Amino acid sequence: MNLQDLRKPLSVSDIDFRVQSINKGGYATILAYKDARVDMNRLDEVCGALNWKRSHLHSNHNCVVSIYDESKGEWVSKEDTGTESFTEAQKGLASDSFKRACVNWGIGRELYDYPVIQVKLKDDEWFLNDKKKDKFGKPKPDATWNLKLKEWVWYSEFKDNEITFLAAKDNNNDLRFKWGTKGMGEPV
Repeated sequence: MNLQDLRKPLSVSDIDFRVQSINKGGYATILAYKDARVDMNRLDEVCGALNWKRSHLHSNHNCVVSIYDESKGEWVSKEDTGTESFTEAQKGLASDSFKRACVNWGIGRELYDYPVIQVKLKDDEWFLNDKKKDKFGKPKPDATWNLKLKEWVWYSEFKDNEITFLAAKDNNNDLRFKWGTKGMGEPV
């Protein structure tokens, strides 16, 4: 088992992308993230299914991910805390604390180095809803979108585990985002 393999960048096919926000000018800020299955798969691949374990403490606020170190004959652990999700609070909390503990082992740590992803939306992909009001009764514009982000194809390249290139084509094969220097990989 080579624990350095935990730090290898995740394949772009293992990364999910979601809209964080849309500003009044029609630019979407998109976040890259991993789900807990990606962490489980990487731990199984590198450590073996029987050589790692997780436990949750403090009502799921903290997760401990332990890997068995054969040379020491003991479990080595790393711990982190999470936050509740908006949909399923306890499940989201357990998942978030697990994913954060896995980042401590190096899984998906490169996501913190991804560039800010901002994309200009096309006219048919969003509209501004001015009917929403804030707590004082003043208009609070709210952007609604029809962005088919799940259908986009993303490309990434790394050198020495550092991201050097990130790009995305939409469901119409239009290049919507490009960052960094392209190497010898798949043409974009």
